[in-house]
Amino acid sequence: MEHLQVEGLAPVSRVGLGTWQFGSREWGYGEGYVSTTARSIVHRALELGVTLFDTAEVYGFGASERILADALGGHRSEVVVASKLFPIAPFPPVVRRRAAGSARRLQLQRIPLYQVHQANPVVPDAVTMRGMRQLLDAGRIGAVGVSNYSLQRWRRADQALGRPVVSDQVQFSLAVPGPLEDLVPFAEREGRLVIAWSPLAQGLLGGRYDEHHRPGGVRAANPLFSVDNLRRLAPLLGLLREVAAAHDAAPAQVALAWLLSHPRVVVIPGASSVQQLEFNVAAASLRLAGDEREALTGAARAFQRASLPSLLAGRVLRRAER
Repeated sequence: MEHLQVEGLAPVSRVGLGTWQFGSREWGYGEGYVSTTARSIVHRALELGVTLFDTAEVYGFGASERILADALGGHRSEVVVASKLFPIAPFPPVVRRRAAGSARRLQLQRIPLYQVHQANPVVPDAVTMRGMRQLLDAGRIGAVGVSNYSLQRWRRADQALGRPVVSDQVQFSLAVPGPLEDLVPFAEREGRLVIAWSPLAQGLLGGRYDEHHRPGGVRAANPLFSVDNLRRLAPLLGLLREVAAAHDAAPAQVALAWLLSHPRVVVIPGASSVQQLEFNVAAASLRLAGDEREALTGAARAFQRASLPSLLAGRVLRRAER
């Protein structure tokens, strides 16, 4: 497993583990998952060299942090545990209090990477980052990150903190390639990290779905799985299957390998089983040829996501045809 050096952090594995599903009800994993599977996944991740474990105070209303802490056990202080502040009234005293709550649930004296979960539209980063700087100065956190920030706002956060904001965690995949245009080059130039959440687009890039075979459950609400978008994604998904066949790999592994071909990008897919974790980690060993990477990049950029009005119009038309 390749690891990246980041100021203020232990080496960060290129493949991390997203733990939003720990304690989450919407995916229906249940108590058995919490008591046995989650622990097994974390233990196997440690064996495979995974050092980045991402959580947040809002995941399961703190349950994810508690479950992760229990699963990591004595390894808690050896890895990069990354949690997030949900920025409701993110004034310095609130930031400090919420960090203390996360640290308590994580059973850590110091949170290695503490991130602002999303940009507050009203409170400027000059306010939020004052609290983050106080946490840094007190040794309560190792480094500051942000999540779902534009490049402009990331730079403003840098200025407000007075030192590097080391990472930006954003939605990034072959189906959502926007960070390629600005965040990824910035991270490469500055030695920062882009942390890709939903790197498989909720399983879309596993190659199982098309306009004739759509998922149910939580995924059904994702606009990427609309008939219109699945039709538009057909060239990308077809290419993904071709590249996967050439490497005797799965399309999802190729999708992860494409992200990892960018030197300052790390991925944090979730895992519902030990087998899925091993499958994801194996993608770190997959090396794409230059022409394969370029073709996938071109197909990703060529995908024009359907707008909401067109999606709604399509639904009305299909209902009228029934």
